[in-house]
Amino acid sequence: MKGPAGRSDLGVRTASALIMVAVAGTALWVGGAVWIAFVCAISVGVLWEWVRLARMATPGPGGRAAWNFAGMLYVGVGAAMLLFLRNPAFSLMPVLTLLATVIAVDVGAYFMGRSLGGPKIAPSISPSKTWAGLLGGVLGATLALFGAARLWQSGAISLTPAGAAADASACFGMQPCWYLAAGPVPLFATCLMSGLIAAVCAQAGDFFESWMKRRAGVKDSGNLIPGHGGFFDRVDGLLAVLFVLGLMILFQPR
Repeated sequence: MKGPAGRSDLGVRTASALIMVAVAGTALWVGGAVWIAFVCAISVGVLWEWVRLARMATPGPGGRAAWNFAGMLYVGVGAAMLLFLRNPAFSLMPVLTLLATVIAVDVGAYFMGRSLGGPKIAPSISPSKTWAGLLGGVLGATLALFGAARLWQSGAISLTPAGAAADASACFGMQPCWYLAAGPVPLFATCLMSGLIAAVCAQAGDFFESWMKRRAGVKDSGNLIPGHGGFFDRVDGLLAVLFVLGLMILFQPR
């Protein structure tokens, strides 16, 4: 049974989470300069924590400079993707689908990992991550993508302000992969493949940040968010998915 300290920590974590959701949701809804300022502020916070971890874990100015450059590239691509997905050419649905998918990975991994347990993926880096949790993350991401795809195909949601009918030829050639799926079976298979990629990327981002923290000898990337650690702790999985998505868009066949 948790004592007063445990209950106090839970209250702080809950309050912090509600504030984070309110601030991020407001910035996303308003868009424009407010969204740009929000993304830039979070990116600066993540990059500051990255530099701090690199400084603690890497001896010598050369190695630290290399890590700092990698951080600017990694965080910069993620920030650029968030700004790209929330611009006047799109509705809110692309970025909301992405966020829902990453959240579904975390939720699915948490519940299936706790329910089934089983072998750990990399206990020396992150002792709580199991293969069952990864499977739950894949299932969660697949269901989130499948739900969004069915809503899009039915015309209930639109990816662009022009409406669902114009989505197939818009989005700068970024038609969703499920556009080619004619029926629910191939659609689910397509979403399963996309969900697998999203879950693996999100979990890899989590492992990568845990590895950086272990090298630095710290529990959290920072202490800016009461009860939650740092910004990097909160966006590690999302950042990895955004980075891979940015590379896929950058190097897609023209």
